[in-house]
Amino acid sequence: ARPMVLCGVAIPGAPRVSAHSDGDVALHAVTDALLCVCAGGDIGMLFPDTDAANENMPSCVFVAEALRRVRLAGYRPVHVGLTLVAQVPRLAQHKASMAEQLAQLLELPTECVNVAATTEEGLGFTGAKLGIKAVAVVTAMPD
Repeated sequence: ARPMVLCGVAIPGAPRVSAHSDGDVALHAVTDALLCVCAGGDIGMLFPDTDAANENMPSCVFVAEALRRVRLAGYRPVHVGLTLVAQVPRLAQHKASMAEQLAQLLELPTECVNVAATTEEGLGFTGAKLGIKAVAVVTAMPD
């Protein structure tokens, strides 16, 4: 298990996470959303957890590769929305720094990035404090 990192931001006091890469579920969701823009598959196809080279890999590497593929396909991201679902930790105090970091990674103005956080009111595996999940959408325009 390793310290929790979301959008490249360390979350002090958060539960530790088990992962093959750095375990940044937020950036993993953004990577998949970027790959959807260019019909580029998903993070597991590009960076399988069966490949030892991906062990401990910073998730910003995944985002950079997905962004490169989006641009090669002739698109440019213009907005990203990210929702984190977790009972713990409470993420409100970290949303602004996560949005800033995400904006920097995607080379977007911060006003084009939204990070939301919610709980599932005690329901499901996140409500039982057994994990965290993230959902992202990227809006892109032809370049």
